[in-house]
Amino acid sequence: MIMVGSRDPIASVDVIVPCYRYGRYLRQCVVSILSQSRVDVRVLIIDDASPDDSADIGMDLARENFEVNFVGHSVNKGHILTYNEGIEWASAKYVLLLSADDYLLPGALESSVTMMEATPDIGFTFGNAIVLFDDGSTENVHPMRKGTGNAMERVIPGLEFVRFCGATNVVPTPTAVVRTELQKRLGGYRAELPHSGDMEMWLRLAAQGSVGFINRYQGVYRRHANNMSSAYDRENLLSDLKQRKDAIDLFFQTSGERLPDPGLLKRELHRDLGRIAIALASGEFNGGRIEASRRLSAFALSISPDLKGSLPWLKLTCKRSIGHKTWTALRSSHQAVHRR
Repeated sequence: MIMVGSRDPIASVDVIVPCYRYGRYLRQCVVSILSQSRVDVRVLIIDDASPDDSADIGMDLARENFEVNFVGHSVNKGHILTYNEGIEWASAKYVLLLSADDYLLPGALESSVTMMEATPDIGFTFGNAIVLFDDGSTENVHPMRKGTGNAMERVIPGLEFVRFCGATNVVPTPTAVVRTELQKRLGGYRAELPHSGDMEMWLRLAAQGSVGFINRYQGVYRRHANNMSSAYDRENLLSDLKQRKDAIDLFFQTSGERLPDPGLLKRELHRDLGRIAIALASGEFNGGRIEASRRLSAFALSISPDLKGSLPWLKLTCKRSIGHKTWTALRSSHQAVHRR
């Protein structure tokens, strides 16, 4: 059994660890939870019928540590049902959903619950994260930093958080600690949003109160090689945007009335999503993927028609008017001049 810090615990945290084919990472994940300081932790490992040794490792961890519980599915239920099963199990004051291939950094839970204990209006906290690639390289993620400025640890009003996020999911999931009572009251992840459910969840929680930002590295998110393949299907760019739109629309259908002027706010988020689509359309044009560029720009105008008069749209239109071949030649000449 791994013991937490010797000082009195601040609060209790239940950590849900969904696992599918991540047996090789599971022990590191659970040890990082049990090693957290000044919190009473329980862990629920839910193996979703993994074909590897995940179930064996999960059962071993449960035998070795009384804080660890294990549930194994006989058939695969998918991640949404697995997440919601864990939420139903949780009974501690706070809850964290931590994928079996991710892990916490020392002091992460203590930092989160300390802020939330001091400010009862906070519905959830999140912080900085580290992305770990298969080759051992890392990338630091600062979700609240814009430009070169440094983000400050602070309590963010819900409306400000929604506006800051816009159409982007800024919350690194391994760092998101939620008040269990609030999570249960609002319900679990939406079955209609298999790929953007986390984005909708953060918006839904923010509509209920404040959000706490922890300006420290809280967790490590593992990025696998198969997610970074150079053969990535370009159609997924448009699919991702459509899923984000679904998350935004469902949020406003179910929770938007809690925010001032929800109609205007929804248009703001749609416009932000449209700007992202135009930027991607421009990139696709540069790469010679003309049809993909056309579909992305059409999506942008379908959700925010006024973008047709924006500077990014006019630049894209100009590039299209001279054609990809001429644009590529001009761009190459410009880059060559700047390299001299």
